[in-house]
Amino acid sequence: MAARPWPIRPCWSASTAWTAGSRTRSSKRIDSLDSGFAHTLIEFTGGEPLLQPEAVALMNRLARAGRTVLVETNGSRDISVLAPEVIAIVDMKGPSSGESKKMDTENLERLRPRDEVKFVIAGREDWERMLCLLPRIDTRRNTVNLSPLCGALPPAELARWMLDADLDARLNLQQHKYIWPPEARGV
Repeated sequence: MAARPWPIRPCWSASTAWTAGSRTRSSKRIDSLDSGFAHTLIEFTGGEPLLQPEAVALMNRLARAGRTVLVETNGSRDISVLAPEVIAIVDMKGPSSGESKKMDTENLERLRPRDEVKFVIAGREDWERMLCLLPRIDTRRNTVNLSPLCGALPPAELARWMLDADLDARLNLQQHKYIWPPEARGV
């Protein structure tokens, strides 16, 4: 498995910049990005960032200007709107999510070098769906991330499935759910 093509360093996440009703805040953030913003690694998360044409234009502009831009997309939108310099992290939702029919599986053919694919696995049905999609991904140039759904599938069980299948993939835990469990978030 290849190492990430960028070093780990602080980044700025644009997820809050595109929420409804915050256009003024967004424009201030955009101005700060264009005028000497120190961070060179910027990540856009959701909702779904590709639903916002202004966000896509900003992602592309920042990437073409030399910033490392990551976009976490839910997999339902065409990633070809992204400049080749933008790194897409494409979620392919499994049947347990109730959203798998909304996935644009053509994105698997649209992956560029350095793009990543993420599967959240709740059980065997999600695992089997992932195995069906996996041959469409060039794992020599695209990292595949598998995450056990927190509270549904023990990480050790998914790790065992991965080892038994000899998958070229990374095991990722939904870290936010371990760092801030529901009781810490008031959920």
